[in-house]
Amino acid sequence: MELTGKLETAFNDQVTLELEASYVYRQLAADMEALDLPGIAGWFRAQADEEIVHAEKFIGHMSDRDSRPNFGAIAAPAQHADTVLAGFEASLAHEKKVSEAIRSLYRLAQQEGDIDALPLLNWFVEEQLEEEASVSEIIGRVKLIGEDGNGLLRLDAELGSRPSAGE
Repeated sequence: MELTGKLETAFNDQVTLELEASYVYRQLAADMEALDLPGIAGWFRAQADEEIVHAEKFIGHMSDRDSRPNFGAIAAPAQHADTVLAGFEASLAHEKKVSEAIRSLYRLAQQEGDIDALPLLNWFVEEQLEEEASVSEIIGRVKLIGEDGNGLLRLDAELGSRPSAGE
């Protein structure tokens, strides 16, 4: 089934949002490098790589359905994260934005009767639940640590062990 109309436009918007998420995560990685936290920076870089994989999933789906992806403009991130907590709070806010966009896509696919899109969107619904839960857990831990240097360094080491999407 060819992907056309409102759903094609919404898929293009989602591709752009996934690429934007990668851009946001790359900025957060740079912000954490500036705080001398290379492990947390690595976690954000791995997340940026994962967002590219997500964009590619949508691009592949569109291509399989004879639709040509059309990328939109991506604005520079509006602010920098000056603390670890601010970085992860920015991450969670962006994940919530992506989650709502996925839910909107799902609703639209249902309205349009496009059952071919549903398996992909089901995968993304589950993925976004995991993403939000993971970042929320990290935020909880960062709040427990507070400004404790040893705690931050331990978290930095732990999060730095995350493999990137390409590994």
